[in-house]
Amino acid sequence: VMRRSFADRNQYLGDPDFVDCQMERLEKHARLDKRASSINPRKASSSSQFLEDLTPPKESEQTTHYSVVDQQGNGVAVTTTLNGSFGSRVLVPGAGFLLNNEMDDFTAHPGKPNLFGLIQGSANAVAPGKRPLSSMSPTVWLDKSGDVRAVLGTPGGPTIITNVLQVLLGLNRLGLSPEISVTSPKIHHQCLPDSLTLERAIPEKTEKTLQTFGHRTGRRGSIGDFQLLCRTQKRGWVGVSDSRGGGGVTYTK
Repeated sequence: VMRRSFADRNQYLGDPDFVDCQMERLEKHARLDKRASSINPRKASSSSQFLEDLTPPKESEQTTHYSVVDQQGNGVAVTTTLNGSFGSRVLVPGAGFLLNNEMDDFTAHPGKPNLFGLIQGSANAVAPGKRPLSSMSPTVWLDKSGDVRAVLGTPGGPTIITNVLQVLLGLNRLGLSPEISVTSPKIHHQCLPDSLTLERAIPEKTEKTLQTFGHRTGRRGSIGDFQLLCRTQKRGWVGVSDSRGGGGVTYTK
């Protein structure tokens, strides 16, 4: 009885001036009878069976990136972030935008993971006037003459760094098209936890090969939402907005 009562208390009850405690639902006789009938006098229940799935819908990884090139070939890469879901959840009065919770990017305690599982050292500890480490990597790639060759970036927490690396490798070293450089399946490793993360689109055969090298692997859905503008020899400027997200490419004269 205690287990079941606290399951409801923990999930639904709070200051009624701020939350709907759903008292009508909790006090319904049919619901109470169902709770009582679930008691087995010979075997203890599991608490998990009385906890409803109250997980909020997954927000994106809270970073926005856009790439711009003007008629003169000047390029700007812009990455801005709230960090966690809705940032600090503090709305600037009269301005209509949220403040971030970027303090999470400091090392709260050496050896303890932050929101994105990053385990960092004392060099990134909190201090007055100090800026936290950030994974944001807005990038402008220049050719040997100093002209803009590409403008690129993506959201994705710590995967931003490795995603930008892979797109640059595709463009600069592997000779891939802008489209293939962006849409090719991505991988990610951030040292700790010691695991190589693969997008689900990577073949199982590739994953098994990586495991024979000693990699511990894991899977996840899409990595990032890349936004690329790239100057090519045959096609001129090419824009690619990652199909993983909901962006787009706009050309104006």
